Amino acid sequence: MLKSKTARLILEDGTQFDGFSFGAEQSVSGEVVFSTAMTGYPESLTDPSYSGQILVITYPLIGNYGVPDTAATDPATGLPKFFESDRVHIKGLVISDYSFQYSHWNAVRSLSDWLAENGVPGIFGVDTRQITKIIRERGVMLGKLNVEGQPEAAEFHNPNKENLVEKVSCTDIITYANPDARRTIVLVDCGCKYNIIRCLYNRNATVVRVPWDYDFSTLDYDGVMLSNGPGDPALCGKTIENIKKAMAAKPDKPLFGICLGNQLLSWAAGATTYKLKYGHRSHNQPALEVGTDRAVITSQNHGYAVDPAGLGEGWEPYFINLNDNTIEGIKHRTLPFFSVQFHPEATSGPVDTEYLFDQFIDLIDQYKK
Repeated sequence: MLKSKTARLILEDGTQFDGFSFGAEQSVSGEVVFSTAMTGYPESLTDPSYSGQILVITYPLIGNYGVPDTAATDPATGLPKFFESDRVHIKGLVISDYSFQYSHWNAVRSLSDWLAENGVPGIFGVDTRQITKIIRERGVMLGKLNVEGQPEAAEFHNPNKENLVEKVSCTDIITYANPDARRTIVLVDCGCKYNIIRCLYNRNATVVRVPWDYDFSTLDYDGVMLSNGPGDPALCGKTIENIKKAMAAKPDKPLFGICLGNQLLSWAAGATTYKLKYGHRSHNQPALEVGTDRAVITSQNHGYAVDPAGLGEGWEPYFINLNDNTIEGIKHRTLPFFSVQFHPEATSGPVDTEYLFDQFIDLIDQYKK
């Protein structure tokens, strides 16, 4: 059994929660957010959208199925089979009950060991329901996670004041060449989850992954994917300008945005964004396709939402959230541009909306003709 040191979570309003340490023995500071997802922590913890955040998982028992082999890769793409990036992106993990023993056919290490390898601390033995209630009532706030015997985090650090996208994006162009490719898709990497690449590659596409600030309008492509990512979209001015440039120069090339990609496309279309009180982070967010009776259950992870008031001519909302009526996507009425706030690639979460990748591919093929 893990011999645990004590740990303490301190919220910026002064509220403190005492528990026990697991994972890396170091103190950190970041934005404290919660997720109500019941499963999928290997995927969630490697989602770059969580960069800079201390994640509170509301499901009470965590760690019982361990962590898969990080060395297992897909021979076609070279990507890890079971993770959404090459490392853990959260600043810290907060859970109620840590399972010291794990059992799963695919597990090779414990959650604690994996976090330690990635330099990420965790705390267990705290009331995650109370933490979540505080955040829901008072809004997302900054916090410190201090570990016994380690220097305390000096100050409350707000990651949203930094361009987190620049930190998590690739720095060079990476091509995932598909021998059966019938189309080439540029993926603007703002912190992309690997399953976006898999979903495109598995639909007979060669994927050209470019850095967040790369002028992709100079490339020869059949379509553009704007990825998910962390932080405040207003800090990604270079990406927004490149999107505007591409839409003006190549209006016949379909464009699809996911999560942060939805917010960036919205900025390029004339809208703005605002910070939600406590964000959407779960596997059961209901969204309605505007103008239809089609509702879908979606996986979500974001702290900002689109204010559609400034959307330019030809643009309209695509989906709305049935919990709070926030915008869950936009589309152009006549041009092949659309985006969604949720995650159709899932991993983890429901795959109800993976059909949107097929829709994107169909648009590409239609406009190629």
